[in-house]
Amino acid sequence: MMTMDRLEKMGKEVGFTHVGSLEIKTLKLLPEVRQMCESNSCRMYGKNWSCPPGCGSLEACQEKISTYSTGILVQTMGRLEDEMDGEGMMEIEARHKANFLRMYDELRAEGCDVLAIGAGCCTQCKICTYPDAPCRFPEKSFASMEAYGMLVTEVCRENGMKYYYGPATIAYTSCFLFR
Repeated sequence: MMTMDRLEKMGKEVGFTHVGSLEIKTLKLLPEVRQMCESNSCRMYGKNWSCPPGCGSLEACQEKISTYSTGILVQTMGRLEDEMDGEGMMEIEARHKANFLRMYDELRAEGCDVLAIGAGCCTQCKICTYPDAPCRFPEKSFASMEAYGMLVTEVCRENGMKYYYGPATIAYTSCFLFR
């Protein structure tokens, strides 16, 4: 496995603004977070293999996580014109997702046994096959921290990473777990 120093360097090189260690024991999968998914505010509930219920029950997610021993948090923080800068939010989210996918590819190319858990739903395919056919790219797909039931602010706090950087800022957070 790669050292934390190497992982932090790789994360910075792909473009994340913050990279830090993640202790698996701090990952608590909360039914309340999953219930937020069920409210379907993002309009992806039941439409994507990486979102509930397609990503599996909280118990199945916990079982998967429990097979990993360490991890890292990666974050892209950006400044907005103001609190309502939707275009800026989308640009920062797109940058975070591109960085996330690039690092995921690099980790797999290095031979890492990694579970990638992102921010937002998987976007590998324009239209997901859920629930009619199996995922086209299971080796490239990823669920979000929220889909796993993680309260991102709590995961950050428990692992010594800021989540809020002040007015007119936004931070997108993801993680990679390693065996």
